Amino acid sequence: MMLTVISPAKKLDYSGKVETQAHTQPELLSHSKELLKGLKTLSPQDVCALMGLSDKLGALNYERFQEWRTPFNQSNARQAVLAFKGDVYQGLDAQSMSASELSWAQDNLRILSGLYGLLRPLDLMQPYRLEMGTKFSNSRGSDLYKFWGNIITDEINKVLTGKAPVLLNLASNEYFKSVQIKNINGRIITPQFMDKKGDKYKIISFFAKKARGLMSAYIIKNKITDVEKIKGFDADGYSYSAAMSEGDKWVFTRG
Repeated sequence: MMLTVISPAKKLDYSGKVETQAHTQPELLSHSKELLKGLKTLSPQDVCALMGLSDKLGALNYERFQEWRTPFNQSNARQAVLAFKGDVYQGLDAQSMSASELSWAQDNLRILSGLYGLLRPLDLMQPYRLEMGTKFSNSRGSDLYKFWGNIITDEINKVLTGKAPVLLNLASNEYFKSVQIKNINGRIITPQFMDKKGDKYKIISFFAKKARGLMSAYIIKNKITDVEKIKGFDADGYSYSAAMSEGDKWVFTRG
């Protein structure tokens, strides 16, 4: 079994038509409700201060917290993989996926989230902004890492079954810190994407984020369960570099 994890995005899109009606409910909603109890007590100014937002964005996210309520349905929520719109999701391009591809992704891809913990692609979610690194004091501790504790790790381990399980880390450092790597029941592979700048290879954030989405899409479209096969990833000119890779950090370069 190979499970891929990615980060969420700040940018959301709840406009336009969603082609698929298939959807599920987030499995950790009871924990999200616990967080919302505290988040709903914040003023717009508190939200700005907590997340370093402009007055306009602070007011928007204050309203999102106030309006957040269950049950989730397709009139008040959207499938996570179709709601996020950042660089990773530009590469992933879930809107172009077939029903069978989205179904496969549902079993083999997870999205880490400050509010929802761990989302399957077709889990409905309501709009929010709550970065995993936010120092939001809550009922379980001083920040969201304390809040989620071992919960996210336990959920991942429920999926990592069978012979030689692998967790493919395509998430940012901020989000992957919510996973207790010492307690993961499997091997952890972390691809890195580097572009040539001058005579050196460097990680360029925008390109690396998009590449994480492109690799996720490559895995889904080819239904890859053997991690060695991701070495064939060649989207947007990237290729696996054996010389630059070390241990379970696999480097993909272009340029």
